[in-house]
Amino acid sequence: MALGATRDQAEIAEGRGMRAARLRAIKADVVANLGRGDLSVTHVAKQHGVTPRYVQMLFEAEGTTFSGFVREQRLERARRLLTDPRCSDRTISVIAYSVGFGDLSHFNHAFRRRYGASPSEVRATVRRDNPG
Repeated sequence: MALGATRDQAEIAEGRGMRAARLRAIKADVVANLGRGDLSVTHVAKQHGVTPRYVQMLFEAEGTTFSGFVREQRLERARRLLTDPRCSDRTISVIAYSVGFGDLSHFNHAFRRRYGASPSEVRATVRRDNPG
């Protein structure tokens, strides 16, 4: 009986390991392709040879959603670009579109919800704190 329990535990652990590895690969793929306007759960699932529902379940197991993960990654990349002095010549709209947002108003609202300040306020704070 102990042997059977161990084998069952090993199979469970292996399944978790494979799911975790798949999720890491999917996340890496998403991050590498944030700027793509056609980035979708269907596209990513096809790239990884799984169903869209399986991808959704992987994210749900972490307490998030595919679209939530994508949005969070895009917002974080936009924040990094807005605070990077090397990108100070880029407009906010160029940054928003470059990280994959298709609508500037949606980007501004999502950014404010996430960071408690508008993109222009974040940029102004960086410029004020780090004058050229």
